[in-house]
Amino acid sequence: VDGKPLPPRERTRLFMYHKPRGLMTTHADPEGRPTVFDNLPEGLPRLISIGRLDFNTEGLLLLTNDGGLARTLEHPDTGWLRRYRVRAHGEVTQGQLDQLRGGVEVDGVKYGPIDATLERDQSANVWVVFAIREGKNREVRNVMAHLGLEVNRLIRISYGPFQLGELEEGKVEEVKTRVLREQLGEKIAKIAGADFTRPEQRDAADGNDAPARKPKPSKRETINDRKGRRVLVQRTGSEEARARNEDEANGYGPPRRPKRGYHGKRDLKPRDE
Repeated sequence: VDGKPLPPRERTRLFMYHKPRGLMTTHADPEGRPTVFDNLPEGLPRLISIGRLDFNTEGLLLLTNDGGLARTLEHPDTGWLRRYRVRAHGEVTQGQLDQLRGGVEVDGVKYGPIDATLERDQSANVWVVFAIREGKNREVRNVMAHLGLEVNRLIRISYGPFQLGELEEGKVEEVKTRVLREQLGEKIAKIAGADFTRPEQRDAADGNDAPARKPKPSKRETINDRKGRRVLVQRTGSEEARARNEDEANGYGPPRRPKRGYHGKRDLKPRDE
């Protein structure tokens, strides 16, 4: 592009983000409202969201560096269940919620089967757990309004196999590659074109320019003992301690005390020298 080679593709990565209320799920808002990507912690690669959460919706938002994975997981055909905890003003019965299992049409928009459970009544509000697979725009709020309820808090608690759990608000946690591969399965990973074999890339333009780690110096070194055999000794900062280590390797000096085990018993097994 413009005479410059694109950076090599990075391995597929997935992050869980606890989105607070009052953030737009977009990279740039024309109205100047704060966005998710303006409020992510530093040190992350360029990410896109898998689906969206409304401005006043909080909870689990999945982020990835792989556009193919994002398109696959947010598509209704993938069929991943999304669970929400909903607090709404008004009254509703479990019988009314059970009728949503066959789907419902609201203002000309058809919504698929919804598994809704009345969790508890709280003064003038009710708490309901919603489980949906389509995730159409404002689906939970529109369906609740159809039942005569006004949503005043909406929290997504899971997306497929990934759970919000104890992740703190505003925090990000990366899903380990092994776990991600297992949870996606071969079929979804193939459809998404996910690549788990490539190394993680560092891009200075994304704020991820981290210097390569220097190998840690070995804390041991090899010396010749008095019989000409090569043995390992522990390296320390003190010349006196280093000399003591060499003496012990050669069979001189006082014997080392046996270490105590975790239960206060002495470990009397012979040490490897």
